[in-house]
Amino acid sequence: MDLLGGCALILLGHHRTTLDIDYVGDDLTRTEFQRTIDRVANYLHVHADAVPIGRFVPVPADASSRRVFIARYGSVEVFVIDPYVIALSKLDRGLDTDIADIVFLGVAGWVDLDRLAELVKSVEPAAAAYDLDPSAMRRHLVDVRKGIKYR
Repeated sequence: MDLLGGCALILLGHHRTTLDIDYVGDDLTRTEFQRTIDRVANYLHVHADAVPIGRFVPVPADASSRRVFIARYGSVEVFVIDPYVIALSKLDRGLDTDIADIVFLGVAGWVDLDRLAELVKSVEPAAAAYDLDPSAMRRHLVDVRKGIKYR
């Protein structure tokens, strides 16, 4: 199971809050595992969302090699998805909280900003298919760099 969003950042050490648990999954066709997650989340009064991240950003071919192992719970292994995928998805949206999350990823060493800039450049040809705005992403990356500089 791969986590992303605020809960993933918390597991990586970010001191922030979140209202839900986002995990990689199909939000239209739910598996038995996802239905189990839904039942447990409902029982615990926690909001859990399946996020089909591959529909929102192009996931790099080597992303699975950068997943961060968190723990094993019975037969379920929990990972944080590639931090670059998290950064890429937040870079496009560019809200203040998104910028702060990417600053955290950079300061904590999970993401190298030069490598992230290369990744942004590499997704430009596919940007329209994902409704991404490369110029906004580049502007937001400048904001991230400023955030790290003044931290």
